[in-house]
Amino acid sequence: MDLYLTILLGALAITGVILIKRWRRSEATASLLPLPPGPPPLPFIGNVLDVPTFEPWKVYDGLSQTYGDIMHLRVVGQSIIILSSLDAISDLLDKRSTIYSERAKSIMLSDLMGVNWAMPVLGYGQAWRKSRKMFHHYFIMNGGRTFQGMQLDGTRRFLSNLHIDPQNFLAHTRHAVVTTIMRMAYGFDNLYKDHPYVRDAEGLLAGFCEAAQPGRFYVDFLPFLRFIPAWFPGADFKRKAAVWNEQGEHVLNHPFDAVKRAMETSSVPPSAVASMLEDMKNSSDKETQEGIARSSAAVSYAGGSDTTIATIQMFFLSMVLYPEVQKLAQDELGSVVPQDRLPDFSDRESLPYIQALILELLRWMPVAPLAMPHATAKSDIYKGYHIPKNSVVIANAWSILHNPEYYPDPHKFSPERFLKNGKLNPDVLDPTIASFGFGRRICPGRLIAMDSLYIIIASVLHLFNISPGMDDKGQLLSVEIKTTSGLLVFPNHFSCTIVPRSHAALSLLTELH
Repeated sequence: MDLYLTILLGALAITGVILIKRWRRSEATASLLPLPPGPPPLPFIGNVLDVPTFEPWKVYDGLSQTYGDIMHLRVVGQSIIILSSLDAISDLLDKRSTIYSERAKSIMLSDLMGVNWAMPVLGYGQAWRKSRKMFHHYFIMNGGRTFQGMQLDGTRRFLSNLHIDPQNFLAHTRHAVVTTIMRMAYGFDNLYKDHPYVRDAEGLLAGFCEAAQPGRFYVDFLPFLRFIPAWFPGADFKRKAAVWNEQGEHVLNHPFDAVKRAMETSSVPPSAVASMLEDMKNSSDKETQEGIARSSAAVSYAGGSDTTIATIQMFFLSMVLYPEVQKLAQDELGSVVPQDRLPDFSDRESLPYIQALILELLRWMPVAPLAMPHATAKSDIYKGYHIPKNSVVIANAWSILHNPEYYPDPHKFSPERFLKNGKLNPDVLDPTIASFGFGRRICPGRLIAMDSLYIIIASVLHLFNISPGMDDKGQLLSVEIKTTSGLLVFPNHFSCTIVPRSHAALSLLTELH
């Protein structure tokens, strides 16, 4: 028996040596290959000046015309890989997902803001898998009809607010989406607009979107800057991080603890957190499970709020700019949904033009045009190029969604491109393949987001006409397609006129008050 054990251990040792040698040989081979092409770096600072600060997706798309669909930048020793084609993104982020599913280490996010508990920041490992699994179980599998009912309720309140105060449609949009997600996660029904839970969540998300942009804060490339005191001139990043850190702690704990306390003394409304706490009552690993539950609930807001809000705001903008699209969508609704009721989820399959309109919104003006950057877990070779370990990998979703090979005349807003013979055309590339991220890091809440977009957009078009705003003299205001620039993209402020379509619509709105 000892002889067999000795032979087995010897064989394992030899195999290990062979694998290590092969790994070292492959690493050495990779390092001898050229890096992907890109703008020539300057001494010491590399490509710092080539990292765009405004609409980087368009700048990178333009550079890809010169350097190809895989491009390399070096910023203070950090390799950044820009992918600008569906083939390259699919080959690396999907087919080689074990290498390309990491997150780049961010001093700002993890060390200073302290949001290393959040699923989008977690490294590709066991903690991330557990968090994603819990989110999927309680928000996707078990949510189902219960969450759709909450979305219907939130939409009806939104419609009522639009009717009462149409000029503040942007604020109403944000409030409707935020309160619905909070209800799904925690059971809080119709939180007021400046509620501390809402204020903290919105502040944290704004900070996260700013800090997650590669190159936004130099501390991520020069880690020693974290030791600069907050009062030091130029250390505004430390002061910002301190505020975001406090908001993050509140978002993670305050609403969760409120539900936990309520469950100890009384029954609570249905929610993902209530279900989590109920299921883990007798868990042998309750403390660990509760930590995962806290983070899963907290990221539900970040994952589903601003992306949905921004898309709905883009919807209002597109209806002002393309009245013919609005008319076609309303005609379809009129043929399916009677005037004496609102659309619901059972109407969805009978409204292909509405579905096409939503797909075109996701394509025409993607709200996360560069998605969240990935990172490489080890060195790789692709198309004869060396991709170093720990490279930041940015997938340019905007390039895919504006590629004329997939979408002719890509800058035109045209839902018809997704239709054929009155039905959705399966031969046209589905924009959700790029609009919700890529690979194993694809947004886990995308189905909830699509449900929200459908019921809000269908309901608004069923009841209201949307047209350009007017000035004090009754003249139509011009509207331009201008957006913010960041991890998430919103349309710049614009005005529009929102009025009930008919007496029947007015009657339905009156019933909602």
